[in-house]
Order: sequence, then structure tokens, then C-alpha cells
Amino acid sequence: MTKEEILKELQEKELDDIIELIEDAENGYLEELELVEQIGLMYDPKLNEEVLNLLKSLGVKITYVEADDEEEE
Repeated sequence: MTKEEILKELQEKELDDIIELIEDAENGYLEELELVEQIGLMYDPKLNEEVLNLLKSLGVKITYVEADDEEEE
């Protein structure tokens, strides 16, 4: 998927917070993103993978944490 296709699908699903992450990455405001791998960013696994790949291409480092680590913080 192209960036435009990803953004269009995100807009259709009203996932404005994910669009903001992409915009922050484009503007250099997002350098690293911590995720629980089993959860990801959204329920749609295909779109999730596309968004993560886009963020990586924009220079964002994706760090996966264990679910237990998140609960301790």
C-alpha cells in the first residue's frame, strides 16, 4: 500500500490518532514507538503491518515490550 492508500483507509475508519502518529513521524516529532507486539496499533492486522512499515520508513524505531512490562509502569 502507498502512504496515500494507508491514510485514506485510516480516515475511512476514523483512526485519527494513528494519522496523527504518522504526521508526527513525518515532522520529526516521533522517533520511537513502544508497542506490545501481540496488540499492535489496531485490530486490523494487515493495516497494522502497513502502518508500522510506513512509520519505520519515516525513521521511527519500533520497540516491542512485554505485556507484563507495560503493566508495571
